[in-house]
Amino acid sequence: MKDFSVLFEDSHSTAIVAPAVQDFYEHTSAYNLDVWSEWHGFFKPFGLALAVLFSRRLQQLNIPLSSLDSSKGMTSSVLQMWDRQKGQLVQTAWVRELHATGNVLYAGSYSICRIPGYTKLCVRVIFPLPNGNAIVVMKPECHADGSISLTSAGKKFGDPGFYFTVHGRDGKTWARYVKAMQEKISVYPAEPNAPRADHVLWFWRMPFLRLHYRMVQKPVTV
Repeated sequence: MKDFSVLFEDSHSTAIVAPAVQDFYEHTSAYNLDVWSEWHGFFKPFGLALAVLFSRRLQQLNIPLSSLDSSKGMTSSVLQMWDRQKGQLVQTAWVRELHATGNVLYAGSYSICRIPGYTKLCVRVIFPLPNGNAIVVMKPECHADGSISLTSAGKKFGDPGFYFTVHGRDGKTWARYVKAMQEKISVYPAEPNAPRADHVLWFWRMPFLRLHYRMVQKPVTV
């Protein structure tokens, strides 16, 4: 993102995003990522079924099932798409692939948007799927310690949250708001030049997966 602070211009809070957090979002490709996953209780078999039936075949949403899957870290590739006539950044594609398995953890398109159910700017992530998309709309918040959180949770269609869209052969598109699926990403300064992130996903208010990230700046090559 060219200027991450623009997300908080509508906020009345005096909190300021920590420099390490802002630098990561503005120069994501300059960082290496490590990830650890924690599946909760009886949800882990669901993760295995998702991997076997869906994720590995489509190379999308390959959530690590064990520490071995994420033991060697991941790649992080960023591609920006610009409107040349307006000179504006339209979307940013971010692809993360696990080194240990070669599977794509996430492949998504990131952009900023406004939605009917929330007056401030939101972050929109689109994950391409066969005949449609999974869309996550997250509301950002900056906290007094310089950390930020991105939350996809709401009550109805038009709110921040999780959406599914399906494209029909007749040109029509169906969209559904999945209220039961919610998530929160907290990004905070930790070690020097190495911010961290905690990503929690809930289903019907029950946490089923936690992802922990460590982002380290790549060595500068001359």
